[in-house]
Order: sequence, then C-alpha cells, then structure tokens
Amino acid sequence: MQISAEHLELITEHALRDAPDECCGLIAVNGDVVTRVLPAVNEAHSPLRFEISGKALLSMIDDIEDAGEELGGIYHSHTRSAPYPSQTDINFAAGWPGIEWLIVGMKTGQPEVKSYLIEDGQVSDVPVAIAG
Repeated sequence: MQISAEHLELITEHALRDAPDECCGLIAVNGDVVTRVLPAVNEAHSPLRFEISGKALLSMIDDIEDAGEELGGIYHSHTRSAPYPSQTDINFAAGWPGIEWLIVGMKTGQPEVKSYLIEDGQVSDVPVAIAG
C-alpha cells in the first residue's frame, strides 16, 4: 500500500502520544492507496499488547466500507522492541488474511516504521511506500 507522509505522521504521532502504552488503529485504502488513518483506543492500556473493542472495531470497519473504502492495514506500536511482529501479532493476524501490518517501533525513542504481510504464520516484509 502507498501511504502519504501526512498519514504516516498521524500514525507516528499516535505512537508518541500513547507511549508508554501501545497505540493501535486501522488504515483505510482505495486500491492500494491509503485514504484515511483511523486511530483507536488501546483498551488493554498496555505497553506489551493492544486490543480494540469489538464494538469500536465493527464501527470503524462499517465506516470504512460505507465510504467505499477497504480495510488495508492495521497499525500498532511496539514500545520496547523493534518494529517486527511478535508471536502475539502473528497469532492475531491469522484472522485477518491479506491485511498489511504496520508497526511503529519506539525502542530508541524515535519512531521506526516497518510493514508486513502475515499469512499462515509466515511474516513477509512489505516496503513502506511513501506516496508523493
């Protein structure tokens, strides 16, 4: 997916704002281009995991679909580690085939963003393509 610098900045600002807890949210796309970033509340309020309430998740997905967009990605931050999917992320991704996982690593204090596809427990790097 292609993401604008502005949308990427919204995600990294969310990670900085929610630290030391993980942030989380959804990424809406039209084709492979990001159209919106939808921040969510991490109901776990944890630096080690994120959780979006079922009601909030369904509402955000309905909003995306009602706007003629698709869910293209799920983003979250790792506050204590590099931006690489944890086993918890890999397990969670099993329910979301074809969805890109954008992770903001905050280990150094400066946001580092990586993106992945997680299919059948296998993690594949996806370049973070900045749309111009």
